[in-house]
Amino acid sequence: MKPASISLLSAAVFSIGAGPGVAARDVVVSIKPIHSLVASIMKGVGEPKLIVDGAASPHTFALKPSNAAAIEGADVIFWIGPGIEAFLEKPLDALASSATVIELEDAPGLQKLPFRESGAFEAHDDEHEGEEAGHDDHAKPADDHADHDDDHHDHGGFDTHLWLDAMNAKAMAAEIEKTLVSADPANAAAYQANGARLMKDIDALDTEIKATVAPVKDKPFIVFHDAYQYFEHRYGVSVAGSITVSPENMPGAERVDQIQKKVKELGATCVFAEPQFEPKLVAVVTEGTPARSGTLDPEAATLKSGSGLYFELMRGLARSMKECLSQRT
Repeated sequence: MKPASISLLSAAVFSIGAGPGVAARDVVVSIKPIHSLVASIMKGVGEPKLIVDGAASPHTFALKPSNAAAIEGADVIFWIGPGIEAFLEKPLDALASSATVIELEDAPGLQKLPFRESGAFEAHDDEHEGEEAGHDDHAKPADDHADHDDDHHDHGGFDTHLWLDAMNAKAMAAEIEKTLVSADPANAAAYQANGARLMKDIDALDTEIKATVAPVKDKPFIVFHDAYQYFEHRYGVSVAGSITVSPENMPGAERVDQIQKKVKELGATCVFAEPQFEPKLVAVVTEGTPARSGTLDPEAATLKSGSGLYFELMRGLARSMKECLSQRT
């Protein structure tokens, strides 16, 4: 359920009462990649507050009293939506009644991809376990929000790691800029100038990433959880499967055995861990195979928050893929 206060399409324009050169003092952002985009657009005007900071993951995050206080005092709140920040849904309903709450999964121009729920990509709820039906890895974006049984995925059946496609980052940045201009018109010119600069920088980043992964994009690899299909769809890399559907649900022995067989069958070059979660699983999956192990950080757990984080995150993914996949066995 979306926050009751204000939907994306009907977000109220309100006056903060700030004079020229003074920012909307209380802008709160859920996760690091989105915080980076907001910080870029607010550069020279103010600093947004971040909820999921440090090495924490939105998949396992528990709200702190300081986070609740920030939400309650916020003028503007940006989050992706309940699909990835389920821990925020009830607090936003309860505490953010006076804030403009923007669900960026509703931003115009986003490309949304449906969950992969069969074969090497573990099903997203128990009733799908063991399905053998094929799935098009490069399926068309999902237009409809179908019902989904898993409480973490009742947002409509699409993957919410939206920022891993640079064009989606641009779509979200445009919505962020629009919201800040409306909320804080005294600083509209600064937000617009920063937004225009950010769009150009993201275009350059997009071109750079395509060139980085081009030499290895046809080499199959396995990821810890299925967070990368936007990166895969945009840049043509070959994700062959995931160890687990989501980090909060560790796979059983049968699932690990299935993935180990898949690594052997596909000749997967690398199996990638993630910094916040159990690395031993990757060692088990690669045991007895020629596959190497690497690390990918899709939620920027190891990166310092700030305006440059989004670029560091995307370059890091591309670099890690290239380094692991280009090694000779």
